[in-house]
Amino acid sequence: MAVERFEEHRDLLTGVAYRILGTVADAEDVVQEAWLRWSGTDTSAVEDDRAYLIRVTTRLSIDRLRRIRARRESYVGAWLPEPVTADPAGRVPDVAERVELTTSVELALLVVLETLSPLERAVFVLREAFGLPYADIGEAIGRSEATVRQLAHRARRHVGERRPRFDADRASRRRITERFIGACVDGDLDGLVAMLAGDATLVADGGGRARAPLRAVEGPLKIARLLTAIATDAGARRFLDSLGVRAPDGIAVEFTDVNGAPAAVATAGGRPITVFSLLLRDGLVGTVYLISNPEKLSRLSLPGDHRPSRGSGGRARPPLGPPRPA
Repeated sequence: MAVERFEEHRDLLTGVAYRILGTVADAEDVVQEAWLRWSGTDTSAVEDDRAYLIRVTTRLSIDRLRRIRARRESYVGAWLPEPVTADPAGRVPDVAERVELTTSVELALLVVLETLSPLERAVFVLREAFGLPYADIGEAIGRSEATVRQLAHRARRHVGERRPRFDADRASRRRITERFIGACVDGDLDGLVAMLAGDATLVADGGGRARAPLRAVEGPLKIARLLTAIATDAGARRFLDSLGVRAPDGIAVEFTDVNGAPAAVATAGGRPITVFSLLLRDGLVGTVYLISNPEKLSRLSLPGDHRPSRGSGGRARPPLGPPRPA
């Protein structure tokens, strides 16, 4: 019975932990630890399973975030959240709640949440993403309701000042993403420059395990030159070699939702090798996120929506094999 009661809330707990920690691997570890706590508890005395498990998961997530922050400071290059194609919190029936959950998992927001303190981040996630009352959040983090309100106010103000504002609907973001990747594949330098904002920035996360810029690349021309160089036969080979990937059929690109927003995923050798996520401003690409660290892509599942891209043989290639299982 205890197992069924825990499993009923597993997706919710994973969603809470992922938003606080930024990686599925850490979130799953926290949920496993929460299960161990639960299995060692007299659950007959627990009146509200959901509230109890959220409290345990939140506290474990805060403790883990404090520990891993030190590791992230020594991370090779820029650190970006682990991308997901399905919300770890699962699917909720309420449309308004589903929209809020989707918004709270976007890469751009998760990047901003990295600048909050662990307590501020937990409060923001529980309040803004999951709508918990301040009193319940106070119980979850061991603080008074008044303190929680102060933390929530600071977190909202901080996020509001730094969170990118999207001025394009989903269809426009998808269309611009497809055009942008098409220009990369075609080596269209001028086309890329025209699509990038004057102060555009590219942030890449290779984690020292994939060939990627260690610092942010700024300016349309520098970004366009980098992307067109990667898309050449020689650039693609160097990138694949850095991953130790053999891809006789070349590289394919699939368009799908990543963290609730349109994105592109490059695949080779039957696995994802890079996620491209674009942030738009005034119809132009303001930020390019590239995630190539294989540890962060190992859990990424893909649907069958794709388009051919340039491969190591210099020709456009069809997509490779079936999607990875979830």
